[in-house]
Amino acid sequence: MDVNIEARLQRLETLAYRLENLLPIPGTDLRFGVDAILGLVPVVGDVVAVIPGAYIMVTAHDMGAPRRLLIRMGLNLAVDVAIGLVPAIGDLFDIAWNANTRNVALLRRHLETQTAHAEWARAAVTFDPAPVRDAEGAV
Repeated sequence: MDVNIEARLQRLETLAYRLENLLPIPGTDLRFGVDAILGLVPVVGDVVAVIPGAYIMVTAHDMGAPRRLLIRMGLNLAVDVAIGLVPAIGDLFDIAWNANTRNVALLRRHLETQTAHAEWARAAVTFDPAPVRDAEGAV
């Protein structure tokens, strides 16, 4: 994968980590981040928490994510916002759902698949079998 693309993906993964997995909940395997903290502020916090998720989607679009992937990412974010608006239950859901982490993982998987296909195609095109010679030895 291109170094620039990998660096952009790592920045998105760091953003998603800070939003959703920054701090552990003692005695559990659960973690939470800035997204869950913002969700404690009714309505406004959930709306503000959409901004980084939208940034991830815009970056995915800029990196060539197809429409189908962007729709799936948008649905992940929409579920996060819709359920996040419900008091108490939404806050717990924010800790478990991790839409931004899901979306960055979807983007990484797509880009890695595209890179693998491109490398395979490049190898197939540049494959140079031994030249075919006729009976006289000419190519």
